[in-house]
Amino acid sequence: MDDFVEIINAETAAEMRLPFYEGLKAGFPSPAADYEHKSLDFNRDFIRHPEATYYVRIKGDSMEQAGLTEGDLCLVDRLEEVSHGSLVVAFVSGGNTVKFLDTSTREQGYLRLIAANPKYKPFIIDASDEFVLQGKVIFTIKDWRYAQCLP
Repeated sequence: MDDFVEIINAETAAEMRLPFYEGLKAGFPSPAADYEHKSLDFNRDFIRHPEATYYVRIKGDSMEQAGLTEGDLCLVDRLEEVSHGSLVVAFVSGGNTVKFLDTSTREQGYLRLIAANPKYKPFIIDASDEFVLQGKVIFTIKDWRYAQCLP
């Protein structure tokens, strides 16, 4: 069975302002660099529809080739328009999952949800399936605590 995601209720999230340093380069640091200090608030800066937005935490490895691994967070908006190729959260067969939406087969009477890992087959969704599109992933937050970047 494919892996599913855990939904985190963010509808009542409190304001959270964090320091924001714009223009930080990934090269060698310069002691003379003067970065503008701003405030970053996730609710204000990333959420357009607070009443329709929530977070999910990734479980499993089905989306690893898309850069989503165990523990990462996805910000999901129920009001964002989805289209072919959108990264979506969907309720399928008793659980929620994050996958790419493939609408190219709509005229044949079904949709597909595609994983980003070749060991998982696509979900084939037709009229007989229990399927609810839960929203479009609009941002992701990488959980580097579990990342394995070097061999």
